[in-house]
Amino acid sequence: MSTSTPEAVKKLLENMQTDLRSLSMECKKKFPPVKEAAESGIVKIKTIAARNTDILASLKENSSEVVQPFLMGCGTKEPKITQLCLAAVQRLMTHEVVSEAAAGNIINMLWQLMENGLEELKLLQTVLVLLTTNTVVHDEILSKAIVLCFRLHFTKDNITNNTAAATVRQVVTVVFERMVAEDERFKGIVEQPTPVQGNTNRRSVSTLRPSAKDAYMLFQDLCQLVNADAPYWLVGMTEMTRTFGLELLESVLNDFPGVFLQHQEFSFLLKERVCPLVIKLFSPNIKFRQGSSSAASPAPVEKPYFPICMRLLRVVSVLIKHFYSLLVTECEIFLSLLVKFLDGEKPQWLRAVAVESVHRLCVQPHLLRSFCQSYDMKQHSTKVFRDIVNALGSFIQSLFIVPNTGNPAATNAPAGGSGSGAQAAAQGGPGAGGQGGSLITQAAFEYRGTWIPLMTVSVQGSAKATYLEMLDKVEPPSIPEGYAMSVAFSALLDLVRGITSMIERELAKEEEEVAVRREANPDQNAQAEPEAHLVWEEMVSACWCGLLAALSLLLDASTDETATESILKAELTMASLCGRLGLVTPRDAFITAICKASLPPHYALTVLSSNATNLNNKAYSIQGQTVQIISPSSESHQQVVAVGQPLTVQPQGTVVLTAKNIQCMRTLLNLAHCHGAVLGTSWQLVLATLQHLVWILGLKPGVGGALKPGRAVEGPSTVLTTAVMTDLPFISNILSRLFESSQYLDDVSLHHLINALCSLSLEAMEMAYGTNKEPSLFAVAKLLETGLVNMDRIEILWRPLAGHLLEVCQHPNARMREWGAEAVTALIKAGLAYKHNPPLAQNQRLQLLLLNPLKELSNVLHADIRQKQLESVLQILQSQGDSLGPGWPLVLGVIGAIRNDQGESLIRTAFQCLQLVVTDFLPTMPCMCLQIVVDVAGSFGLQNQELNISLTSIGLLWNISDYFFQRGEAITQDLEREEAALQKQAREKGEPLNRPFHPAPPFDCLWLCLYAKLGQLCVDPRPAVRKSAGQTMFSTIAAHGTLLQQSTWHIVVWKVLFHLLDCVRKSSTTADKEKIESGGGNILIHHSRDTAEKQWAETWVLTLAGVARIFNTRRYLLQQLGDFFKAWEVLLDHIQSAALSKNNEVSLAALKSFQEILQIGTPVKDSAMPTEALALAVMGVPPVLIDPLSASGPGRHLLRSDSMLERLTRYNGVELQAPPQGEESALEDAALWWSAWNTWYRTGTDSTRPPSGGRGQTDPPSSPASPS
Repeated sequence: MSTSTPEAVKKLLENMQTDLRSLSMECKKKFPPVKEAAESGIVKIKTIAARNTDILASLKENSSEVVQPFLMGCGTKEPKITQLCLAAVQRLMTHEVVSEAAAGNIINMLWQLMENGLEELKLLQTVLVLLTTNTVVHDEILSKAIVLCFRLHFTKDNITNNTAAATVRQVVTVVFERMVAEDERFKGIVEQPTPVQGNTNRRSVSTLRPSAKDAYMLFQDLCQLVNADAPYWLVGMTEMTRTFGLELLESVLNDFPGVFLQHQEFSFLLKERVCPLVIKLFSPNIKFRQGSSSAASPAPVEKPYFPICMRLLRVVSVLIKHFYSLLVTECEIFLSLLVKFLDGEKPQWLRAVAVESVHRLCVQPHLLRSFCQSYDMKQHSTKVFRDIVNALGSFIQSLFIVPNTGNPAATNAPAGGSGSGAQAAAQGGPGAGGQGGSLITQAAFEYRGTWIPLMTVSVQGSAKATYLEMLDKVEPPSIPEGYAMSVAFSALLDLVRGITSMIERELAKEEEEVAVRREANPDQNAQAEPEAHLVWEEMVSACWCGLLAALSLLLDASTDETATESILKAELTMASLCGRLGLVTPRDAFITAICKASLPPHYALTVLSSNATNLNNKAYSIQGQTVQIISPSSESHQQVVAVGQPLTVQPQGTVVLTAKNIQCMRTLLNLAHCHGAVLGTSWQLVLATLQHLVWILGLKPGVGGALKPGRAVEGPSTVLTTAVMTDLPFISNILSRLFESSQYLDDVSLHHLINALCSLSLEAMEMAYGTNKEPSLFAVAKLLETGLVNMDRIEILWRPLAGHLLEVCQHPNARMREWGAEAVTALIKAGLAYKHNPPLAQNQRLQLLLLNPLKELSNVLHADIRQKQLESVLQILQSQGDSLGPGWPLVLGVIGAIRNDQGESLIRTAFQCLQLVVTDFLPTMPCMCLQIVVDVAGSFGLQNQELNISLTSIGLLWNISDYFFQRGEAITQDLEREEAALQKQAREKGEPLNRPFHPAPPFDCLWLCLYAKLGQLCVDPRPAVRKSAGQTMFSTIAAHGTLLQQSTWHIVVWKVLFHLLDCVRKSSTTADKEKIESGGGNILIHHSRDTAEKQWAETWVLTLAGVARIFNTRRYLLQQLGDFFKAWEVLLDHIQSAALSKNNEVSLAALKSFQEILQIGTPVKDSAMPTEALALAVMGVPPVLIDPLSASGPGRHLLRSDSMLERLTRYNGVELQAPPQGEESALEDAALWWSAWNTWYRTGTDSTRPPSGGRGQTDPPSSPASPS
């Protein structure tokens, strides 16, 4: 590099003078003209140095004279003198003091030396120095310098050849670097260059600047030379090889793409010269078919030549990479040729370099997208992108086809880079399995006897070629076994990785931009760019068939865990991408491939074909071949890790799982766990596969639905190796995490998951019909697990979830329905316990939604389900009873849904729930539910399975009545408030209010329901129940009857008391007279109660006495009713009927009751009597403890500090007065007496009438004296 510092200039002058003196000395004797020229040169230099301040500029101006002595010295052809002169000239060049004329003279001198074969290496060095340090050489002079280097490249000396080749490459680079620098200098200047027109043979292009013109002429002549045509500019060329010319073309195209893209003249050269040249030179490779006999055709086909073909592919790779946008049509041709070179009929070396070229394309996803946009998305255009992928897949498949080894045209390597299993064994193939079934240790693919080793050919994401770099080879290289497969495999993985990464990045960017736009304008509907989506979808649609066919085959053939993992990852990412783009068919196809690979061979086809998929054994056409999704051919090369029972009926009885199956299962779990949001309807495929796998592995559901390794209860056919046993907890954990992660799915995806699980469960239910085999509980367990982790939005999935689980609860298989009940009850309990927002107390609809399935379980006939239901109710009461609120009617309905055919155990559990309700929760439940509690307690009294429960339930009714009495005021207010709301609703609907005993006041209705229920129990078939119910009812009326409104007493008399008397009388008169041997359980029965008639007589006695006492003690109230006289006569009629009974006990009790009601006098207010005496006086019997566990009963104090009269006044709002003592009262009493006398008379007359047909008169029966 020159420098203009004074010191450097001074040193240059000194060196030049020294060189000239040395030249003068050398030529003094033999070459006097040279000596004189050298001495003149010394004088010239001294003169220049003395006269000029800018010495370097002056030297350059006079450089022709300065260099003349050295050029003359070179002309002597003396080696020593020539070397001295060339060194001096190079020094001048280095300091850039050579003018264009001087440079021309130098080049001419060098040409003469070249032609004389002198100092060839020094010549090359001088040319390189001249061209790299100066820009003065252009046009013909530059052309001559370049030709000089070319001619030296083709000498017989290897060192000179190689040096000249390197010099030519550097000189060509320098020419184009000058053009780039020239463009940079004129960057800001706007020009309107004229495009290159038709005359392609012209020697120069006038529109180009000097350096650009040189570059243009050079490149044009390189094309001419490669095409074996005469050059236009490089005059004097005597020899040229295509290989060297193609290398130079490639380096220019690769290093200076901007030149061709920015200058139309160069673009013209590219389209009109380079592309046709490449296509022409490819011709032998296209026409050649491996194995075709030359004798078969009249004209022998030219054989492909490795050096040319390999360099052509390198040029094509550069053209596609850098100039695709400029050469769309030409690239379509190149790519189609490239695809053809992968054909099985081509030589193996050609297929190897072609697949390396394809690999270079596969690592450029943006270029692949351009192919798709330019070709695949255009009508009437070649589907280039699809063809590339399909060709790659077809290439891989062809490698597993064993060739005809007798073919003479087979060259250098085993066909397809593969060897058969027999060959591999014969050659001692690395890690080939021996007779003992030893495992293959080397990474390889093995399919149907063909074994192909797998090599590491490049780093992930880069295409490092081997044979495309063999620029020094003339003969086709030997392709190692497995190399072509390894490159194709890497290309396939890089293609998937590149496409998916690119599209996912762009998708994420788009989603981010949409979110930003939506945030900026919430009202505006921010839509994504549809054009980008179309391209993504077209890319996936174009490539998925070929990818899937190749990946499925490789997955089946893979014997290496790492390779298998790579294949599975590729299938997983493609499935995920298809899901994100909404491409259902390819998504399901990739998922199906993973599912099939997870299951044992031949098992997969049965299982997955039974799923409702739209694949229907889809076949994919690749390169004219029909390729089916591959089924495993054998598993001899795989390690068996588990033997188990198939879930479906299999002919072989047991199935085996290999290590690869488990690896695929992990991928499937990963797919579902990380990409569940895009699975949609393919959840069905994934879950069906997982269900079968966990069944084979023996995983059983545990608490909460999690799967755990089961006990060895499945029989001796389940065998798990240590390897898989250590994996089971991990698999179980991943499975649980999979369904836990459903909480992050959106609502639509969650519904897809639930629907898939329900569908899977329905299949399991179908399989469980009519068989004793244990059913698969996978789906039910996972429904439970999914529901539990999605409690925050349980409302949106509850209906399908609970609806299906209720179906499961009705299944005839006990194990199946047991898990259905477990799942639905666990979900209900979890739902009630969950802290919802808003809380359940404020969300009545959700609470009822959660509890409704509990009620639905009451319709299930299986006792085990009802047992589970009631146990759950008990747990709910214990944990959530205080907060049930509006859910009480539903819970009470479940407790009360008992039937006599359900057995003692169920009834006992249900009654336990009722006891808990009555003892702990009456104050917390809405008052409107109290009537339901009464009904439920009554229903337990009426059941006939457990007598003790019936008796205890009567005690509960007593406790309930006691609660009514104590909380009467609060209950009244709540009920009246509720009544007002109901009446308003009824008026709005135009309907009457519908409730029992309407229009009695709400609180009185509650009492009437209690009395009515006790009245039903008073006519129960069991004597003990009737007795207990009767005592309780009359005690309750006596103790709390004053709380009733006066008008309500009318209902008590006519609809409760008289109705009860009618029923008892009817049952007594029709009772069986047959003797009852025992009461069951070896209990002896007294002779006074040994017939049903006698037992009913006891009931009649108790009932009549109770009613009579009520009439006596409540006469002051009853007389104020309008129809008291009518009621009096009905009562007397019942007494007369009983008195005339043939049962002495009944008739005697009737007369006693008659006597009691005739104690007519001035009534005394109830408040004048002590409450204890009042209650006991009504009964005339000692206190009876009905329920020993009960805290209240007839024997305890019924009132607190306030008197009966105060309570009566408070509830009725008036002060009750004693009946008037006037004339009206006297007349009424007379009427009562008259009616009583008539009854007495009729009774006496009828009882003393002799029997019909009797001969003598019988003695009148003894009876108590008539009242006086």
